[in-house]
Amino acid sequence: MLAKITAKNQLTLPKSVTNDLGPVEYFDVQARDGQIVLTPVRIQRADAVRAQLAKLDLTERDIADAVAWSRKGARSRSK
Repeated sequence: MLAKITAKNQLTLPKSVTNDLGPVEYFDVQARDGQIVLTPVRIQRADAVRAQLAKLDLTERDIADAVAWSRKGARSRSK
């Protein structure tokens, strides 16, 4: 099968190929030995959140404190 790359570097994957993969929205893209290798990646939103929290060096206690603080503010605004 041939796939043509557009002027905007976009490539449409043939439906017959993607049907075998199931519902995939993201691919890891690598160039190896003159070939483009696409690997399906299923991103879990919870994993993305955990990764961001780790990057920010936030602890579970930090999150609990922030939630408690925001709930306290919500109660005072609703009175």
